[in-house]
Amino acid sequence: METAPMMLLQHAPAPASGWRRQAVRGLDGRGAPNRVAFRRARQGGSCRDLRAAGLGRFFGGGDPNNNNHEVDDFAPARLFVGLPIDSVTDGATVNSAAAVAAGIRAVSLLGADGVELPVFWSVAQPESPDRFSWAGYQAVADMVRAEGLSLRVSLRAHGTPGGGVPTLPAWVSGVAADDPDIFFTDRSGARHEGCLSFAIDELPVLHGRSPLQLYEAFFRSFAAAFEDFFDSTITDVTVGLGVNGVLRYPSYPPGSDARKFTGVGEFQCYDKYMLAQLRQQAEEAGNSMWGLSGPHDAPLYHESPDSCGFFRERGGSWETPYGDFFLSWYAGQLVGHGDRVLGMASAVFGGKPVELSAKIPFMHWWHGALSRPAEAAAGFYKSNKKNGYSPVAKLFARHGCTMVVPGMDVCMNKQHHSAGSSPDQLLVQIKNACRRHGARIAGENASLVMTHTSSFSRIRSNILTTELMRPCHFTYQRMGAEFFSPDHFPQFMEFVRSVVCGEWDEDDGPADEGRAMAASGSAKAREA
Repeated sequence: METAPMMLLQHAPAPASGWRRQAVRGLDGRGAPNRVAFRRARQGGSCRDLRAAGLGRFFGGGDPNNNNHEVDDFAPARLFVGLPIDSVTDGATVNSAAAVAAGIRAVSLLGADGVELPVFWSVAQPESPDRFSWAGYQAVADMVRAEGLSLRVSLRAHGTPGGGVPTLPAWVSGVAADDPDIFFTDRSGARHEGCLSFAIDELPVLHGRSPLQLYEAFFRSFAAAFEDFFDSTITDVTVGLGVNGVLRYPSYPPGSDARKFTGVGEFQCYDKYMLAQLRQQAEEAGNSMWGLSGPHDAPLYHESPDSCGFFRERGGSWETPYGDFFLSWYAGQLVGHGDRVLGMASAVFGGKPVELSAKIPFMHWWHGALSRPAEAAAGFYKSNKKNGYSPVAKLFARHGCTMVVPGMDVCMNKQHHSAGSSPDQLLVQIKNACRRHGARIAGENASLVMTHTSSFSRIRSNILTTELMRPCHFTYQRMGAEFFSPDHFPQFMEFVRSVVCGEWDEDDGPADEGRAMAASGSAKAREA
């Protein structure tokens, strides 16, 4: 990402519109976001300057000081662009700082409302439970504030495998040498290193402290270090609730690509702490035999629902009293973890002018099966074949937390069809659960950098033309070298302009402009 963002900076005309400065800086001149909704784009006509039309104005953006979480289907969404996962990896400095600054500037010129910055516990507190390092993240926040953009911060207690960021602080990972059961464990005994079991949330197993106490210290230290940014820049705080920041069990195989994974996944209940809670629950239910272990007839990671007896479509164990007991307990552990962390986060950030949110998984494969096996293995289940997302939506609503759905771009394809995928039905199910309980939704794309026109069309439909539960904000993931590549950036500009203007001029459209910018950026990268 060293020089690619410069292509936009060098080819875009200088900002000239007075409204842009007012919308970004705020009418009070203090730098607070004060964006207004833009009328729906007219069909036809010309729209040569994205900044003049103002993507930020089109998407609008609610008042960040408004903590009213009532569902509003007609409120305009705000648009964010995700910064690179590895923007900060050592706490003290910004990786490729000039490129990050140029990318933030590019987002500003496009007219988006802001950027999303992943902030990792492993980076902020790498060496000691008593010392935090925020300089690198503060430097990025300064860049965002200098452009007058909004900042959505994603606080993640668990890193992203393969993302160039440690999954956990080294001093936390060191505890596993003596007690490997702090990690989620599958039936074969394999550990998901880097993802702490929900069962230890309140146990003092990490240098005399519980994970929940350490998460709270992480959040409170962030809130104190960034106090000056809450009135001007930070408008959204997304709380990480599990692996990759998502509220789910790590039911995929370690290191797998969820975009290509089509197996059921495995239950993660075999660490000694989870098993102890399972035994206790079974005894309370009056059947101690149910608490000896997880299901013996559940499939392995890559297997289909019919490969074993538990998720079999007809007559599977999931339909028996034992199956309902286990799945209810398993889902309850997930909801309990989310409740504890969101309750703590609400206490930390409740007095701040920010919107609190958290992510759920978009488990669309095997959604067409009666047992919804992939969702159940990830922890989403409700008795009597009801909406498995309903308990989570109720939880989010109780804490005034927006539900981020990371699948607004998912379209059916042959791979999905063979795995019983149903993204349309899943999205409707999630929206119904949120509407029923009064939780707001927001969106992200599942694919990191897209090149298919159908995916962009899908996002546009989900955030603009949908009649049920429009997202309050959408984050396009994620900035980096591929984001500014000739294969992607022109299509991204087409997507932006089509949203703002309804259509574009084929003779002088963003595709030609974007290709010229991409070519320039590639040439400069080679020179560097």
